Amino acid sequence: MAKPDVTRCGWAGDDPLYMRYHDEEWGVPKTGDVALFEKLILEGFQAGLSWITILRKRDHFRKVFDGFAPDRLVRYNDTKVAELMADPGIVRNRAKIEATISNAKAYLALSDRQSFASFIWDFVDGTPIQNRVASMASIPTETEISKAMSKALKKEGFRFVGPTTLYAFMQSVGMVNDHLLSCHRHAACTKLAKSIKPPKR
Repeated sequence: MAKPDVTRCGWAGDDPLYMRYHDEEWGVPKTGDVALFEKLILEGFQAGLSWITILRKRDHFRKVFDGFAPDRLVRYNDTKVAELMADPGIVRNRAKIEATISNAKAYLALSDRQSFASFIWDFVDGTPIQNRVASMASIPTETEISKAMSKALKKEGFRFVGPTTLYAFMQSVGMVNDHLLSCHRHAACTKLAKSIKPPKR
């Protein structure tokens, strides 16, 4: 449950679901392969929409996409795509649905030589970047690191992985701490960052 009467980043607003996501998930380092893959896919679906839209549909996304297990996603066929396109519980975008399948193939191909988590975390040398920002206006929408990650993922065959999408991904999975200094979660995420172990290759 979201804590009452605390200072949060402005984007959290007053929606209980959004506040809980801000307080419990955003900026918390994730190092699990599938957890990172799920977040990458959902950030891709979010492109052009608000994150709260995805958040409200996330449980259903997980259900119909088999928990975002790559080895199951790669077996999806045209019948499954048509079924997903008819499901109002997700974002019905054919290009993004088909990209989820091709991204699962890219994930498995990459995993033959390196874990997905280590590939992602290598861009920050396994250590979360600790920013100290005072206002939302000073937070970038993309960085040189997100551009490099975008280029590398596209080379591996991933889609819907532009630098802006990837910076939002980096923020959400704790690769960078962009909670405002005034936010009650900044110090907590800084502390969490010190305890993570680099993902195994």
